[in-house]
Amino acid sequence: EEFIQSELDKRKPGQSKITTQRKESDTAQILSGVFEGKSTGTPIAIVIPNEDQRSKDYTHIKDIFRPSHADFTYQMKYGIRDYRGGGRSSARETAARVAAGAVAKSFLTQFGIEIFAHVSGVGTIEAPNVDTKDLKALLELREANIARCADPATANEMVEFIDSVRKAGDTVGGRISAVIRHVPVGLGEPVFDKLHADLAKAMMSINAVHGFEYGSGFAGSELRGSEHNDIFVADDHDLNRVHTHTNFSGGIQGGISNGMDITFKVAFKPVATIMRDQETVDIHGNPAIASGKGRHDPCVVSRAVIIVEAMAALVIADHLLKNQSYKHAAR
Repeated sequence: EEFIQSELDKRKPGQSKITTQRKESDTAQILSGVFEGKSTGTPIAIVIPNEDQRSKDYTHIKDIFRPSHADFTYQMKYGIRDYRGGGRSSARETAARVAAGAVAKSFLTQFGIEIFAHVSGVGTIEAPNVDTKDLKALLELREANIARCADPATANEMVEFIDSVRKAGDTVGGRISAVIRHVPVGLGEPVFDKLHADLAKAMMSINAVHGFEYGSGFAGSELRGSEHNDIFVADDHDLNRVHTHTNFSGGIQGGISNGMDITFKVAFKPVATIMRDQETVDIHGNPAIASGKGRHDPCVVSRAVIIVEAMAALVIADHLLKNQSYKHAAR
C-alpha cells in the first residue's frame, strides 16, 4: 500500500508553481486483493476519491466546443458529453494508471527489471543525455527538482520557462525520455503484438501525448545501415552473455527484446486550456468565444513522468507473464 501511495504522490496535482493548483490528496483506498502488504491473488480494487472538484468552473463551456479538446468529438460520437471537467478525457483518469502501474512495478522488481523516466525537454529547451548506469542516482537527481529533470542545470531553466509561460496565461509542451533495464531476451511477439508497438500504444493512450519514438527514433532515418547496425558481441564466447556495441535498436529487434536497455521518448502537446479568449463555435454551429478559466497545468510533463513509467511497467509485466506461459506450455 505504501508503494502505491508513494507513486500516486508523484502524480497528484498541486505539487508546485508549475502544476495545476487543484489540491487532491489522491489517497488510495484498497478495497480488495491486498492483505498485510501482499497481494492475495484476487483482483486488486482501488478507489481514489476526488476531493477538490469544482464543477462550477466549467458551466461557461457547457454549450461551446473548446479548441483542441475532446468536446466536439465526444458530442458528435455519443450525442452527449459531461462538460464538468472533460469526462473520460480528463487527466484525473491517469491516477488509476499510476496505481495499477505501481502493482506492476512491484511485480517486475522480482525479476530485477527497473524503469526510469525523466523530463528531457520543455518547449525548445533540451536536456543533455544522462548516463543511465546508476538509476538510483538519477532518481535522486530527478526528485530533487520540481521539473523532474535529471539534469539540475536544465531543470532550473525549465522551471523558470514554464513559470513565465504560466504567468502569460499560456501553456507549453515537453518530452519525457525513459529507459527499461534488465529486460530478458524474448519479450514481445513477431507480428501484431510487437513489444515496441505495445509500448507505443500504451504511451499514445495517455492524455496529451502526440508522439512516440524508441531507440534511434526519427534521427535514425538520417543514418546509413553501416552506421545504424548494432554489432553483436559475445563475452567469453557465451551465447547467454551477448550484447551489442551500440543500441540504436532501443533494446528491441523484430518486435522482441534483445536484452539491451529499452529506450524510448514520449512527446506531450501543450495543454489545450489556456487563460486567453479563443474563437470557436457553439453546439448550434454559431460563432462563440471560449474563455480560459479553472485550474490547469501550464505544462504536464513533470507530473506525467510517473504515468509514463506506470504504462511501461504494465506493458512489460503483460509480456513477461505471456512469455512465462509459453515456457510452462512447452514443458
